[in-house]
Amino acid sequence: MPNKGGAAPSKDIKERAIRLRAEIDRHRRLYHTLDEPEISDTAYDSLIKELEDIEAEWPVLQTPDSPTQRVGAEPLEEFLKVKHKVPQWSFNDAFSEEDMIAFDERVKRFIKAETGSTANPTYICELKIDGLKLVLEYEKGVLVRAATRGDGTTGEDVTQNARTIGAVPRRLTKPVDIIVEGEVWMSKSNLARLNVEQEKAGKPLFANPRNVAAGSMRQLDPKITAARRLDNFVYDIARYSSVDGSAMPKTQSEELNLLEELGFKVNKHRRHVNDIAGTIAYWKEWQKKAPKEDYLIDGVVVKVDERVFQEALGYTGKAPRWGIAFKFPAEQVTTVVEDIVFQVGRTGVITPVAELRPVLVAGSTVSRATLHNEDEIKRLDVRIGDTVILQKAGDVIPDIVKVVTELRTGKEKPFAFPTHINECGGDGRIERVPGQAAHRCVVRDSQTLLRRKFHYFASRTALDIDGCGPAVIDALLDAGLISTFPDLFRLKKGDVLALPRFAEKSADNLLASINAARKTTLPRVLTGLSIDHVGEETAHDLAAHFKTMDALAVAAAAGPEALEAIDGVGPVVAASAHAWFKDPLHKKMLARLMAELDIEKVADLSGGKLAGLTFVLTGTMPTLERAEAEDLIRAAGGSVSGSVSKNTSYVVAGESAGSKLEKAQSLGVKVIGEEELRRMLK
Repeated sequence: MPNKGGAAPSKDIKERAIRLRAEIDRHRRLYHTLDEPEISDTAYDSLIKELEDIEAEWPVLQTPDSPTQRVGAEPLEEFLKVKHKVPQWSFNDAFSEEDMIAFDERVKRFIKAETGSTANPTYICELKIDGLKLVLEYEKGVLVRAATRGDGTTGEDVTQNARTIGAVPRRLTKPVDIIVEGEVWMSKSNLARLNVEQEKAGKPLFANPRNVAAGSMRQLDPKITAARRLDNFVYDIARYSSVDGSAMPKTQSEELNLLEELGFKVNKHRRHVNDIAGTIAYWKEWQKKAPKEDYLIDGVVVKVDERVFQEALGYTGKAPRWGIAFKFPAEQVTTVVEDIVFQVGRTGVITPVAELRPVLVAGSTVSRATLHNEDEIKRLDVRIGDTVILQKAGDVIPDIVKVVTELRTGKEKPFAFPTHINECGGDGRIERVPGQAAHRCVVRDSQTLLRRKFHYFASRTALDIDGCGPAVIDALLDAGLISTFPDLFRLKKGDVLALPRFAEKSADNLLASINAARKTTLPRVLTGLSIDHVGEETAHDLAAHFKTMDALAVAAAAGPEALEAIDGVGPVVAASAHAWFKDPLHKKMLARLMAELDIEKVADLSGGKLAGLTFVLTGTMPTLERAEAEDLIRAAGGSVSGSVSKNTSYVVAGESAGSKLEKAQSLGVKVIGEEELRRMLK
């Protein structure tokens, strides 16, 4: 969401944006231009997403040449540059059935909004070939130019090399003016032949067919390209003009048939389906079939079949709304568990983490994987020294999915949860949370926990103190300037100037941000206190009921009964809040903190348009950040929940909606999108 208040982005944010652009551009060039990728597509996508988030919150940081505004990469200097007559797009990705269901619903909503039609689109499924995109232009049926995608606007002229590919017709069966798009690829068997020749010549072996195909198309000597025996599939018409006046086909299916009639090689495994369930079935079918083909397939491209609907859907800034790349699940690899260590969270919850022998999975090197809790370790029966199967699919944190027990030698060490962890403070004792799989610190006064609580207190989720990130908090703690939350609001300029890398202006900016954060809301304060089990939603429920911190503190300290009566607050939360507010040290700290803050009055929203309705949000919406949507719902009297139940009124689903969407459909809960939510808010 755009930055509120018009404050300038901090130095840290500016530097992060600059570094992200440089790193993204470096990886873009490695992948698209040099064909030497260092990271996986999902890791690259996460860098893009972080930069998009920063630019969305701080529009002033968006630059015309930002990677978020471009597609592809710059052409090699050795080739002539070709300005594309038709912009070249790349598809957005889907990784799960839930993503595809959300895509289908988004398409239908958009079609209805743009055309008024309630007719359902059908889809054409095509295999996603892992190769290099090639744009071919014909005049009166004769090949005049071939170009790479480049940056989407300008590509590289590779006409001479394209003419060496047997699947690329030099003359079509009809004298049409046409621009088509396709994929250049190398077969697996051809790669094996090339590597035999490379080995005999004492040269390095080629890594994979995709990189060889891309590198071969960029050879300055066409003879080298010809020797590589490349192949080509064509899958789309970008522009079409016929001497007989015939129009573009009315469907993607007919378009593929026309391409075949003109003499292009089109993949024969395409399929027309009537609904999104058909695309999912095709995707599942080809997960099993893909390895048997002689070319690399990394997913399925799904397109709305009807051209009239494609034209209504149009494009976003970088991708068509009418199509999506449905990626296959991530590859799995094996590695060895070298140790199991622990991470201690801000509330004292302990998470076991497997330290792995570094391994390349989905294009990136992984050396750690979460084991979640003691029950997960027992379920997997994972031991130190075990060989395990590791999986990473669009997720930031990889998972261990199985132990290869057949490879055990007898030297593996069974793992048991310890009874003490130094990071917990006190005597370091830990305990299992009653009724849960999680363990936590018995005493929670360690420096590790204190730092993480302060990090969260100053974060966007809680007090939202701009420019007061973890590095600044750590510096303040190390200098002994803060030890409790109220200390942040008592800092003086002289205190801050004594910190490393702080000068007059940066000190003034930090103090101004801290001062601005004094005016806040009761839910933000409750969230930032790090009370066990009291997250954002529970904080809003408590604030809406008690209205003031004093009223909540008195009721909570008296006993859990008054809290349990509140809708959305169960016995576990009530007992946790009771224990926290009864603690004398917490009472003293809270009194000092409240004296420093200016808490906005909690509005009575019982008469709001959404009063009595409960919403669950899932996926990414077109224009609203999730926090922004939640604030709008609450401002209209509605409540927001983190889980779907039979009591949920609406699920608001965006792109890449997860299991919550599936549960909503199974329970019959009404699913809406951002557009319908906005209508309800009007």
